[in-house]
Formats: sequence, structure tokens, C-alpha cells
Amino acid sequence: MKKPFTSLLTLAALVAPFFLAAQTVEKIDTAMVSKIRNEGMNRSQVMDILSMLTDIHGPRLTNSPGYKNAANYAKTTLESWGVQNVYFDTWEEDFGRGWQLKKFSLSSLAPAYFPMIAYPKAWSPGIKGAVQAEAVYLDISKEEDLKKYEGKLKGKIVMFSLPTPVKPGFKPDATRLSDSTLLVMANAGVVEAQGGRRFSSPQEPQRLAYAKWALCQKEGAVAVIEASSSFRLEDGTLTVAAATVPYPAETPFSKRVAAYKANAPKILPQVVVSAEHYNRLVRQIQKGQTVKLELALETEFTPSAPGYNVIGEIPGTDLKDEVVMIGAHLDSWHSGTGTTDNAAGSAVMLEAIRILKTLGVSPRRTIRIALWGGEEQGLLGSKSYVKRTYGERLDRAYPYDSIRVTPAAGKFSIYLNMDNGSGRFRGIYLQGNENIGNIFRVWFKPFNKVGAATLTLQNTGGTDHLSFDAIGLPGFQFIQDPLEYGTRTHHTSMDVYDKAVEGDLKQNASIVAAFAWLAAVRDEKMPRK
Repeated sequence: MKKPFTSLLTLAALVAPFFLAAQTVEKIDTAMVSKIRNEGMNRSQVMDILSMLTDIHGPRLTNSPGYKNAANYAKTTLESWGVQNVYFDTWEEDFGRGWQLKKFSLSSLAPAYFPMIAYPKAWSPGIKGAVQAEAVYLDISKEEDLKKYEGKLKGKIVMFSLPTPVKPGFKPDATRLSDSTLLVMANAGVVEAQGGRRFSSPQEPQRLAYAKWALCQKEGAVAVIEASSSFRLEDGTLTVAAATVPYPAETPFSKRVAAYKANAPKILPQVVVSAEHYNRLVRQIQKGQTVKLELALETEFTPSAPGYNVIGEIPGTDLKDEVVMIGAHLDSWHSGTGTTDNAAGSAVMLEAIRILKTLGVSPRRTIRIALWGGEEQGLLGSKSYVKRTYGERLDRAYPYDSIRVTPAAGKFSIYLNMDNGSGRFRGIYLQGNENIGNIFRVWFKPFNKVGAATLTLQNTGGTDHLSFDAIGLPGFQFIQDPLEYGTRTHHTSMDVYDKAVEGDLKQNASIVAAFAWLAAVRDEKMPRK
């Protein structure tokens, strides 16, 4: 196929009539876009920025020393480029404690020695020294089964979860979006968000899980280990998040305290083990063998403190009070170096700012960069910023139609976000904003030949553009090639620098810089829903 992306764009235009309404023709400075592309593709620093955020300062668990070091690097780097008003934007509420791993190892000593692929959960407490202990597998399907383990868990390492089935992987980990997939997206209508948080799982499994945790705590287990569980291919890759704070199933989520909070209750040390190694231990025990493990786990908590974002800007000229924003979340999980989630996005946004500063441009509107903290705990950094700066939703249930906005919201133009891995941009999610499609279509034209063409009315969730979209401000996430994001790197121990594709990140940074510039110099702000 010589011209797959151009033909796709043409076909999408034919079958997506919502973009074809008569509008003022959008004009762009193609010479300026060419300069941006030339700088972004031929003199890029995006991979060096990415390495600093990951190899040097990763991982970047919120409020951890790694996050602090990365934030300081970002702030110093922006200032060195001449970016103005660079500061740490402190959240209005106390996030909680930082945490970092100081030392860790887990090995099987008997019936056969082997070092185990494993990683502690974030905010897990540590243990003193290296402990050798028997492993006990909680083979439990109902609460009555707990009785057979009473008096048998003290000083033991408890295998808490069921084994995770692992099958040969016949599908490739890394993929790019096909023309047919992009065409389906282009033809899709708006999918309305549903209100309220819903839980389909019954409470009985939750009650059983709490009973198991309570028994381990009461009996005095040394630590709890769990199999890395995921719908994805494992192959020794770990999916690791925050330590579990057990609560009865009936406890409202508003009454539960997360492990990172200073007032979190005492919990047991918790470790995630690769499915293959965990399954081996289960089989050994089921064959009547005594499994003995050696665990060393040293962790460090830092004092509870507010979370913070990194903010900086290129001031505008005649429309300097109006704002164009670009951003990504700086925080990450901790078993890898947080490359695809989301140092890649942060590096692209920093590189976009570097491109514009290097070219010495003077935008009409102020271009502001934000690197968010606390995204992995629920978009905390961006939610707080938007609430304090632009407004908030006053209701808590669908259809979410009660919104308070500040005067600054009237000066806001657009927010552009990257947080779906390190794959190449293929278009953009319009979040149901029919009024903006024709503008983006023109803006993407210089990038059609490299595959960026698709516009979809669909929403996409789970990242910081939603904080803006929630109060009616134009906030958007780019469509990206998945690469290995959903199959290998998202929240895993394989989220590392080597998984990023240099050409993709260069292209993405060029597109972000071009879009930010075009939004900052057009006569009108970007249209809203």
C-alpha cells in the first residue's frame, strides 16, 4: 500500500458527515509547521529527556524521592530553555506519604533453590533482615475453609491468591492500528458516559478476601505473596500497584484509607510474584512438598505532604490572558521505570516546549505546560488544578450538568494530553465535540503521510484530559498506536526505556508543538461542545 493513510482519510471524510457542515475555512501557516517538524525530527532531544526521567529519576511514585527528583529535573530544564513562570503547583489537599524500595530479594530455598521474579507492592511495609520461612498456600474457596489454617500461619509467608493460568502466547505483543480499525473509529458516534460508580462483582468474594487478610494479620504472618494476575501474557512480567488495605465488603469507599495515607492502618508486607514462579510453588505444595522461602524487604516511607504538579509557560503577546495547555502525568508506578506510563508523554510535552523555544516563536496566546502528579491515584493533580483554576462539577451523579466555572475558564482555549503509551499519534479523540473536527482535520494535513489522520467522536477515558472535559473545557487525548502498552508495559515491570520507539516520540512531539502553536495563534479560541 503506497498511500494507506491518505486513502483512509478520504474514506473517513465520506462516511463521517458530521465534519462536513459549512464552516469558515481553517488556515494554517504551513511554513511554521515545517520549521517545527524540521526541528522536532532532525534535532530532537526527546530520547535524552526520556532517559533522564526513567533511567536516572525513575520510577516516579507520587510523592516519592524519585518523583521529587524528576520534578526538579523538569523544572530546571524548563528554566534553562527560558520558559517563564515555572513552579511547583501544590495541591490544596495532603496527598500522603512517599515510599521507595531500598532492598529486596525473594528466593525459594526448598524443595529446590531458585531466585524468584517478584516485586513488592507500593507502600508495603518492610521486614527486618532476611527472613527464612515456610510458605503456606491458602487453598480456600469459602470462609469455613479458614478454620484449617488457624494456628498455622505465625511466622509463615502466606501464598494468598489462586494460581494464575499461563498459556503460550500466539499473538504478537506489539501492534499498530490497522486502517480498518481507524476507519471504524472514524465512523463511530458519541458514546455517552454513564453516571455513578458501579460494581458488578458480588460482595461474597470481597467478604472472603477480607476474612483471609484478617486471619493472616491475626495469626502473625511474616508477609503475603500473590501471583501477578492479568488478562495479558505474563512471561515473567509483573503487574504491580499499591499495597492492599483490607476492609470489610460493606465499608463505603469514602471510609477506606489508602496505603499511602499517614493514617493508614497497619498492614502486612506484600509482594507480587510472577505467575510462572507462583504457580510452581503451588504445584510443589499440592504434591506434599514443604516450600521454604527467603525474603529480604527494606522499604522507606517519607513524611506525608501535599502532592504537586510542574507548571511553566511561554507567555503570549496580544492574547496573553488566553491559555493553550499541553500536558502529561509525571508520576508512575514503581516496578519498572515508568517509561510508557507516562514518562513518554512527559518527554513529548517537554520536547514540544523545547522546539517552540528553540524556534524563538512568540505565540499570541500563552502556551502552558503541565506535568501532573497523582494521576495513578485518580487524576488527583489535574483535578485539583482544574478545580482551583477553572471550576468544578457540583453534582456527583449522571448527567453531571451542574458546573461552576471561574472567569479564567472563559480565557481557556484547549488542553492536549498524551498518556496511552509511547506509540505514534494516529489522530485524536474528539470527546463528542462536533464543532472542532474540521479544525483538527486541517491541522493534521501536514502529518497525514506519516499516519496521523483519524478523527473520532468517541471518548477515551482514564487520563488527565478528563479533568478539563468534565467542566466543558476542550480537553483531548491523541489516538496512539498501542505497540506493547496493553500487552506488556502498562503498570508492569517491563515499563522501561527500551520499549519506547524514538521515531514515534519525535513525531508526537512535533505534532504537539504544531497543534499548540496553531491553537495559540488562531483568531478565535477553540470551539466547545
